[in-house]
Amino acid sequence: MLLLAGLGNPGAKYAGNRHNVGFMAADEIIRRHGLAAPKTRSRPHGMFSEGMIGDEKAVVLKPLSFMNESGRPVAEAMHYWRIEPQDVFVFYDELDLAPGKVRVKRGGGAAGHNGIRSIDKHIGNDFWRIRLGIGHPGHKGRVTGHVLRDFTKADRAWLNPMLEAVADAAPVLLSGDAPGFMTKVALATQPAKPAREAEGAKNNENRKDR
Repeated sequence: MLLLAGLGNPGAKYAGNRHNVGFMAADEIIRRHGLAAPKTRSRPHGMFSEGMIGDEKAVVLKPLSFMNESGRPVAEAMHYWRIEPQDVFVFYDELDLAPGKVRVKRGGGAAGHNGIRSIDKHIGNDFWRIRLGIGHPGHKGRVTGHVLRDFTKADRAWLNPMLEAVADAAPVLLSGDAPGFMTKVALATQPAKPAREAEGAKNNENRKDR
């Protein structure tokens, strides 16, 4: 069994926040792979959905604690389903990545993210971190307002493709192929070339063939 945890803050007032992109990724993974309808538990304190993601049996968890207490529900879920840290995949917002960019690594530090800091405290740091880029507001003093504001309509142009690509490529990630996962997401989210540029590239290729 593998555990996928999407981080965010519970409640309708936070649902559209940039800080909740981990919840959004969890929802899209559940939808894309036809997992069971989410159920709410008091322990582990969260909403969870079980099913197959590719060839792997997995549970997707959305902690119902606030972000800075995410570690407790994750630890409870690990204990309940007997899951080891190296089989935990955590999806969360990353200020220091451009909007729509995705990076993955196992282990490392919290880099100032309260949800990751809490998980580190409860289970150690030997888990997978899937960083979902939301961009930086440009000044440290604007960070809190940035992450606790909703995504705009303009943001949806990169947000929706990123979430769809992450969900679609999830089986690659869970198989242990983190580079393959990042490559697949990057290819799915790269902007389409303008028609004129694409035609120019095609003409160049034709010239090379002569």
